[in-house]
Amino acid sequence: MKRAYTTIIIGAGASGLMLASLLEDKHDTLIIDSNIKIGAKIAISGGGKCNLTNESVEASNYVGEAWFVESVLSRFDQEAVLAWFGQRGVTPQIRKDGQYFCQKSADEVLSVFHRELREVDFAMQTVVGVVKKVDKVFTVETDRGTFLSEQLVVASGGLSFPRIGASGVGHVIAESFGHGMTTTAPALVGFTLQPEQFFFKALSGASLEVRITTEEKSFRGDLLFAHKGISGPAVLNASLYWEKGQIEIDFLPGFDWGLLQGKKQLSTILPLPKKIAKAFLDYLKLSDKAAEKLTDPEKAQLKTLQHYRFAPAGTFGYTKAEVTRGGVKSSEIDPYSMMSLREPNLYFIGEVLDVTGELGGHNFQWAFSSAYCCAEMFNGVLDV
Repeated sequence: MKRAYTTIIIGAGASGLMLASLLEDKHDTLIIDSNIKIGAKIAISGGGKCNLTNESVEASNYVGEAWFVESVLSRFDQEAVLAWFGQRGVTPQIRKDGQYFCQKSADEVLSVFHRELREVDFAMQTVVGVVKKVDKVFTVETDRGTFLSEQLVVASGGLSFPRIGASGVGHVIAESFGHGMTTTAPALVGFTLQPEQFFFKALSGASLEVRITTEEKSFRGDLLFAHKGISGPAVLNASLYWEKGQIEIDFLPGFDWGLLQGKKQLSTILPLPKKIAKAFLDYLKLSDKAAEKLTDPEKAQLKTLQHYRFAPAGTFGYTKAEVTRGGVKSSEIDPYSMMSLREPNLYFIGEVLDVTGELGGHNFQWAFSSAYCCAEMFNGVLDV
């Protein structure tokens, strides 16, 4: 392996692999990653079936500067992603909520990247240390020696999933070149509970459909009770917009209260799994009795299940988070080329930036779109 390259990409994840694949001239490119294999996060995403993108991708699906997100997404949208993979034999299937998954497994995507990147050099199981720039040349010091390049792309991801090599190296590099950072936090992650909600833990393993509302957004989907707290798609999406304070859960979305009559027991009428219904009745200090025997105050108390408010104690943390919210400030990045506005020929793409998407393929879409913008610069399409 030589030591001097035209381009070095730090990170063999979705954004780094897509960028290298899109380069017209790949032979003088090096990808550095701490993992044994490329695409570690791709391999485990979507239950191993890789949720590539979504039928609906808008700037409103992301936390970040809307103008920046929209500019990047518009250049390589979900249709372009599907077409690119389709031309290489991958035809994802659309499933619930407009999500596109590989038909068999994430290996379909990884196989594409392996084929596309035969001309690229890889330094796997290589940990990046100090990065400097001397006389217009970047020096990347690693535990396997020093590599040089004219262009450096940071595609190292965020802090989520440390067990597959996630680290803050991209943020360290950004700060060393004078970039500001938006505060980072685990996102698309479960919530831990306050003592008052500890009764949820007895429901571990049970799930139901709910609507969860934060100060900014509302999501309808499944909630899963877990030993540590609550998880499931609706919770994970809500966590992206939650910082501190209360959330509201509607445990009975769309329930017709006119059905609450007659001799049937409450646990039978309520559209909840019996175990969950009885736990909530116990919490509300209501007996499981015939609906016709409910008093007006008891009915009012039961209706609080549609507006159940509490402040989570916190989240499950980076070890369980699917993504990292926050990162390198997009206001310091050119949205057309992804080049730093502070340091020429230094680029940031993917999750390392302060752009984070909702569940459903939005974060892979961001990785691919930002990689495309960067590739256009390298391929001479742009003159920035």
